[in-house]
Amino acid sequence: MTHRQRQTRRHHKRRPPIVRRAGLGLAVVGALAAVGLLSVVGYVAAVAATGPNLDELRAIDKGQSSVIFAADGSRLGYVQSDEVRTPVRWSQMPEDMRDALVAIEDENFWTHKGVDYGAIVRAGVKNIRSGKTVQGGSTITQQLARALYIKDAERSFERKIREAKLASELEKRRSKRWILREYLNSVPFGTINGRTAIGIEAAAQMYFSERAGDLKLHQAALLAGLPQAPSQYSPFRNPSAALERRNEVLGQMVRNKRISPARGRKAARKGLDLNRGDRYTKRREPYFFDYVQDELIERYGAGVFRRGGLKVRTTVDPRLQEAGRQAITSNLGYPDDPSSAVVSIDPDTGHVKAMASSGTYDERTFNLAAQGHRQPGSAFKTMVLATAIRKQVDPRSTTYQSKPLSLNTEKYGPWKVQTYDKTYGGRMDLVQATIKSDNTVYAQLDLDLGPDEVRRTAKMMGITTKLDALPSEGLGGLRLGVSPLEMANAYATLASGGVRNQPKAILKVEFPDGNTENLGKPKRKRVFSDGVASEVTKILEQNVQRGTATKAQISCPSAGKTGTTDDFNDAWYAGYTPALASSVWVGYPNALREMRGVHGIDVAGGTFPAQIWGSYMDVAKGNDCASFPSPRNPVTFSPFYGKRAQQGGSRGSGGSRTYLRIPGGGNNSYNGGGYSDDGYRSSPRFYESPSDGGSDTGISGGGSDGGGGDIDIDVPEVPDIE
Repeated sequence: MTHRQRQTRRHHKRRPPIVRRAGLGLAVVGALAAVGLLSVVGYVAAVAATGPNLDELRAIDKGQSSVIFAADGSRLGYVQSDEVRTPVRWSQMPEDMRDALVAIEDENFWTHKGVDYGAIVRAGVKNIRSGKTVQGGSTITQQLARALYIKDAERSFERKIREAKLASELEKRRSKRWILREYLNSVPFGTINGRTAIGIEAAAQMYFSERAGDLKLHQAALLAGLPQAPSQYSPFRNPSAALERRNEVLGQMVRNKRISPARGRKAARKGLDLNRGDRYTKRREPYFFDYVQDELIERYGAGVFRRGGLKVRTTVDPRLQEAGRQAITSNLGYPDDPSSAVVSIDPDTGHVKAMASSGTYDERTFNLAAQGHRQPGSAFKTMVLATAIRKQVDPRSTTYQSKPLSLNTEKYGPWKVQTYDKTYGGRMDLVQATIKSDNTVYAQLDLDLGPDEVRRTAKMMGITTKLDALPSEGLGGLRLGVSPLEMANAYATLASGGVRNQPKAILKVEFPDGNTENLGKPKRKRVFSDGVASEVTKILEQNVQRGTATKAQISCPSAGKTGTTDDFNDAWYAGYTPALASSVWVGYPNALREMRGVHGIDVAGGTFPAQIWGSYMDVAKGNDCASFPSPRNPVTFSPFYGKRAQQGGSRGSGGSRTYLRIPGGGNNSYNGGGYSDDGYRSSPRFYESPSDGGSDTGISGGGSDGGGGDIDIDVPEVPDIE
């Protein structure tokens, strides 16, 4: 043994026992710590191993708010939902917004690999010192991984481990710019009035009424401070805490050298500058908007609709909507005036171009134009006239006696009919009866044709409400009423030459995955020949020129029919040009209230409804002033042997008529004025020699098809049009 070894041995022997025991203890603690560390590492590795890889997961679809557009591409509004979100591109995110978020949420974002271990340690120390959780250690990448891939919201160590694993994988697959963009489009920024703003665009709109790209520094700093605790820092509920948090963000940006101290101080001196936005709640044309929403739910189901992300292009024309409202308010603008609704349909496509009504959505959410069902009065006589011509009844040679009726029909029981003002025009043809809107003539015609045939024609033209096939329906006495939308579509069938369209409010739907469905393709069916439509149109043109509808005259060819119900509860005008069919209803929506003394007059179809239609169509027609086309398949008329009808020569062809010259009027001429709706307040221009109308017991022709359901329409000579 050398001298050095002997010295060392003697030195060890001189160590006190306590030192030796302490060293041993430290060694044991170190060993235990190593074992513990290895155990933790093993546990973390085991938990991470049980978690799925990024390849095995599908990102949670955050969706976005569905938006509905008008035909011209302008936005009508967003579909209401609990969350509002509109993703934006990187270029639409201002640099200050990106820098502010990184500064306060994850200052090492641009350098770490998904997990910032230093930040985790710092957050742990800070939380231990404060005795509560005051700071999190999750990076932006971890938060995004949690938002996109982890559905379990429960806080646990296991979830944090899986979150870190996914964040590391995400960093390997995606660029930092992609991660930050997705985060800014996916993080919640707080809830206002029950709607949570998801993403920076929605937040900018809800807090400042600004687009994200237009945010100023102090606004961006305020929003950047919200994701950590949106309720605690809400500027609407806790403005002082929000202001303190915003300035904390600005200070952090200065420390990270993202802004200069001078710029930070200037921004910190500003107020909150809140301007609560209504972009996601305000809707133009709310009644039409609701109609479209109902159509979407009916087609795609509530699930698809509520998930959002739809871009819906509709048929409505904002210019016509405004023209409709203007026409209503210019005629019925006082608070106690009756309400009104206007609907327009393109006869070539069935596209709903306008669905306007009086009042505001705040006052009434009920859609008068589409949901309101009221009796149409004499506007429904057009269906009787179309039935007659469809049955080859000559409207010029077929005559009836205008007289009070007290009928005891075999099938329908007693029925009393009189004219609007209880004056009668003697024997007249169907053209005169239409121009005068004679109830008694049309009642007899309806019975001769058969109410079931009138119902059939109404269904053919586009009336979808259940009809009962009763004689009174031909005069507008419908048990369930009819909507302005149905009436516009029915008259559009005449404007299109006998082709019925299915009304269309939606042109196209674009889904979140980029797929689109074209819903605007016309769905058309020819229901009678263009010759039938042309004959009806010729008569209704005369009604505008010299009948009950003179106040609907515009500077272009048009045709139409007025309608008024008993006691002036409802008044209508439905008419069309070759390019557009429109119906107007006037009445009180909540009750059968008589419209007497409105602006000094009793409201009939030939008054305000016709005036509103004329004012509106003067704008709606634009530069289109075409005449109605001649038919390619003219009607060939046959003798009609209705029980109450008589056949005679048509005007100008001889026959058995005796015309009376009215002083100042000329021989069968018309120099202005016109007949009131359903009556004779202006003297008729000519009469026919009276004759006995015979007995009225029973009816002839037709048979019942049993109720008012849908009827199969068989027109074999003319094919469907798709």
